Amino acid sequence: MSERESYPTGVPCWITCLAPDVHEAMAFYSEVFGWTYKTDQQVTYAVAILRGREVAGIGSLAQAGPDAQPSWITEVCVDSADAAAERSSAAGGQLLAGPLDMPPAGRLAVLADPSGAVICAFEPDARRGAQLVNEPGAWSMSALSTPDPDAAARFYGAMFGWEREEFGPMTMWRRPGYVGGEPSQPVPRDVVAVMSPPAESPAQWGVDLWVEDAGVAAAAAVRAGGAILSPPERLEGLPFRSAVLADPAGAVFRISQLLTD
Repeated sequence: MSERESYPTGVPCWITCLAPDVHEAMAFYSEVFGWTYKTDQQVTYAVAILRGREVAGIGSLAQAGPDAQPSWITEVCVDSADAAAERSSAAGGQLLAGPLDMPPAGRLAVLADPSGAVICAFEPDARRGAQLVNEPGAWSMSALSTPDPDAAARFYGAMFGWEREEFGPMTMWRRPGYVGGEPSQPVPRDVVAVMSPPAESPAQWGVDLWVEDAGVAAAAAVRAGGAILSPPERLEGLPFRSAVLADPAGAVFRISQLLTD
């Protein structure tokens, strides 16, 4: 378990699910993770609450632009969304939208890396980031799947100061100087994200949320109108049992159960 009040520059700090029907998505994720919500007056954005702390967002797909698809989006804390937007093209990426004021949360620039994976640069104001991570029902880590790891390394290094390091079949993204996670974790505490082996499918960012029991959570997702894309199984060489799920609109996410035996 980790409770946080803020995040330093260059560290992923928040995740948002883009949903065509915010109410439907709220009901689904409440069933799977036990979330309650705070919403704006029009219910175009809901902040998910776990143990009284903010853990994720659900936003209206209609407000995300005509090309947006149901998906989970990762936001990285920056000092200036405008500066991040300006340097994205020089880093080999593309500015897709913004910078946009998102009161009272902060200011946001929507970026695509050289292979097209979408990520956001978030300049915080009232919302400083996820207040609870690394426990059942909360976000743990975001993962990049890309066909061009070298281009990704150049882009994320230039944008956020990330450095990559091989870790078995995966690659760790490290932000030197950052201290996160827990002292007992098996990876360095400056790890901010991971990258899977080179993929043939389109580049994309995904999110991993922890659960008490992967089998129970997967069954709950099906009951709530979602789907199991990859059933729960032990990850080779890692103390996790994981599954890949989709919500009723098709937004894909991973769940992971920390194994203690």
